Amino acid sequence: MSAVYDCNDRESRTEGLAAAAGAVRSSRLVVLPTDTVYGIGADAFDAGAVQSLLRAKNRGPDMPVGVLVGSWSTVDGLTLGVPLQARALIEAFWPGDLSIVLPHAPSLNWNLGTTRGTVMVRMPLHPVALELLREVGPMAVSSANVSGRPPASTAEQARDQLGESVAVYLDGGPSGDPVPSTIVDLTGDAPLLLREGAVSEAEVSEVLGMPVNGEE
Repeated sequence: MSAVYDCNDRESRTEGLAAAAGAVRSSRLVVLPTDTVYGIGADAFDAGAVQSLLRAKNRGPDMPVGVLVGSWSTVDGLTLGVPLQARALIEAFWPGDLSIVLPHAPSLNWNLGTTRGTVMVRMPLHPVALELLREVGPMAVSSANVSGRPPASTAEQARDQLGESVAVYLDGGPSGDPVPSTIVDLTGDAPLLLREGAVSEAEVSEVLGMPVNGEE
């Protein structure tokens, strides 16, 4: 049976984070608050748990899951290399609402969906999410909703959609405006803006000193 923990209460938050960490290590799913919307997460290196995540969302591998990290340095171990452009974006916007697509390290044993050798990484600006990530390591995280339905901005909305498929719900209160993260792809010859979200195209272009629409 699913458990819900109020992370605005200190004791409940401590218990909830311990329960969530235990669930992740046991190949189960958790819902956690982030700085955008609520996310449903699993151990990024547990292929079975990631498949459970996709089933819970009624989503196929053609829409791969991104990875949340708890520190800047974690990215070095997940990717084939971190180019200067990526480091500039990380320094400017992490923790925060920017996701970066990079070639993943070929040695990693994971299955996040049809990624074509890439991984989308982000460090969220939310204390509960960061504490869990620093405890369990990188997590595969997607918005906490069934595909085709609105993203959850509260733990209750997430539970209404995902129910008992999730072991632990960490309730951090309303997430605010449900604006998704901005996604920048750095796997090609030029940076490409895949989605404009909380961080504007102009802000990204200013940091990189060049357009992010794929044009020279």
